[in-house]
This record gives sequence, C-alpha cells and structure tokens, in this order.
Amino acid sequence: MVHESLKLILDDAQEHMDKSLEHFVLELKSIRAGRATPSMLENVRVDYYGSQTPLNQMASVNAPQPDLLVIQPWDKTTLSEIEKAIQRANLGLNPSNDGAMIRVPVPPLSEERRVDLVKNAKTRGEDIKVALRNIRRHSKEDLHKSQKEENLPEDMGFEADETLQKLTDDYTGKVDAMLKNKEVEIMEV
Repeated sequence: MVHESLKLILDDAQEHMDKSLEHFVLELKSIRAGRATPSMLENVRVDYYGSQTPLNQMASVNAPQPDLLVIQPWDKTTLSEIEKAIQRANLGLNPSNDGAMIRVPVPPLSEERRVDLVKNAKTRGEDIKVALRNIRRHSKEDLHKSQKEENLPEDMGFEADETLQKLTDDYTGKVDAMLKNKEVEIMEV
C-alpha cells in the first residue's frame, strides 16, 4: 500500500503527463495529412491591432472540399493580414483573397514532403517523450524526498517507483501508437 503523500506525487505526475499528451495530440492535428482540415491552420497567428491572435478567433475556417480551405473573417479589414499570416506560417500553402473571403487550395503532397512531415511528427513525438521522462525524473526526486522526510519504509518507495515507471511506460506507448497512426495517415495517398 502506497502512503498518501506518495500517492499525491504520483497523481500529480499523471496529471502532468496527461497535459503533455493533450499538447501532443494538438500538435499532431496541426501536421497536415492528405486532405485539407481546418486544424491545419490552428497554429497560425495573425497580427490584429498589435497582438498575435489565433486565426480561429478571428474567422471561420472550413474545408468544403478535400483540397480546399475557405476562411471567412468576421472583420473584412483583416483579410490581407490573415493572408500574410498564412504565408508566414511556412505551411506550403498559397492563399488567395477575393475581397470577401480567403481560399486556400491545398496541393497534394509529394512523396518527399510526406517523408518530411513524418520526420516532423517523429521529432515532436521525441520531444514529448523527453517531457514525459523529465516529469518522471522530477516526480522520482519528490518521491525519494518525501520518503526520507516521513521515514517511510523502503518497500513503499520501491512500489511508488515501480508505479511511476509503469505510468511513464504507458504514456510513452500511447505516444508511439499515435505516431504510428499519424505516419500511416500521412503516407496514405
């Protein structure tokens, strides 16, 4: 049976790992696969009256066709700023402004671009795994510190360490599974 103070540390570690995984899911959504999705533009920030505003807070973004995104800003004066922001985002997209909305044709991915996107996804996956290991390291330090301060038996400390390692392995496995799915999605022609 794990002591209450150690349980709190393990719960905190799990909460941090959950947040890291949620962040990774959002990053994977922003990596383009074969078809156009509004989430491709999720990380685009537009200079709106001096502040960097997320595009989805200034306009509606839709994908009426698998190869087209349509952006309809709520304030028509921001059309050119939105267009510039999409070009600056380095997504390989070329928006066109017709005065009322912006159309963004999404060209099919070349094999080389697909491989680059897979590498990008794997790099982000490694970053999340590093974050998970850092969470484990900090939590392990807290577990050992708490065990010494409260004079808890070593068995309890070992059990908490094993639980923490199992938690880390579970989350690492989830990251690997997500990466594998994203790779299949990207490489699908």
